[in-house]
Amino acid sequence: MDAEAEVGVVRIGILGTARIAEPALITAARAVPEVRVAAVAARDSSRARAYADRHGIGVAYGSYDELLADPGIDAIYNPLPNSLHGPWTLRAIAAGKHVLCEKPFASNAAEAELVADAAAASGLVVMEAMHYRYHPLIRRLREVVRTLGAVRYIQCWTSFVLDHPGDIRHDYALGGGALMDGGCYAIDAIRMLAEASSSGEPSVAAALADTEPGGLVDRAMAARLTFPGGATAWFESAFTQQGEFRADLLVVCDEGSVWVRNFILAHEGRLSGDAGLAEDGAGDSTFSWQLRAFAESVRTGSTPDTSAANAVATMRLIDDAYRAAGLPPR
Repeated sequence: MDAEAEVGVVRIGILGTARIAEPALITAARAVPEVRVAAVAARDSSRARAYADRHGIGVAYGSYDELLADPGIDAIYNPLPNSLHGPWTLRAIAAGKHVLCEKPFASNAAEAELVADAAAASGLVVMEAMHYRYHPLIRRLREVVRTLGAVRYIQCWTSFVLDHPGDIRHDYALGGGALMDGGCYAIDAIRMLAEASSSGEPSVAAALADTEPGGLVDRAMAARLTFPGGATAWFESAFTQQGEFRADLLVVCDEGSVWVRNFILAHEGRLSGDAGLAEDGAGDSTFSWQLRAFAESVRTGSTPDTSAANAVATMRLIDDAYRAAGLPPR
């Protein structure tokens, strides 16, 4: 591939042809001139070529290793199945590439720590794709929480529609489960809001899972978290076949409360609260805001909000919730 780069543009290659890559990267990049989707790799060259042609991507590779070896690629987007996030992010780091890795960051906390250690030693930007954090509506939420005094209680609900029984998110070996899918957003959001009010890191007090046949994969998970200062949080995350997508947050503080509907896709969300607070998300998608933040970190060397170190803390809570519910971590 031609290694001549546009000045200041981060050239990104995609590992695989996952559906999430289209909204999270390909479409989002159209609003972000600082990045260019330059290549895609799949385990089959014809599939990679067809995907590249469909999305206007210049280069297609028939293996992931070929993409990692391309000197014209600055960064890798990793939307592979959950169980492959850690291994292929490690290989991308070893190849000298910055990485935007889909959530959850790894299969478990031990694997996340390996990736974070490799990222720190490399000096590369390795960022978990908790895209919602970068949207102005969520930044506004954090500002509001800071004005309302100490957090007393946080409630979070996520529900993701999985209408196909063969979906890989049902597969334990691939890191499946409702906690890994929507629950990681809930835990990250709770941690983010606790940080905004200086409440400290939470711990898992109790958890309950509804499992699929076989008893290893959670189709629903509920957990209670506690904070050093006495605050508590509760989240429920589920898969549904015939229900609706849901991603809502309630934060109760000493001096008021605030509610967010659809915090994950904050550009479609709504923030409301006491004293007539009412603001809608609008403009560019959460994914476009995330890409801007990623490009800025690559360009300046700054640490993103959703750093590898931050992801380790979230993965520890995921592991603890599985254990509290009587399930093994992924």
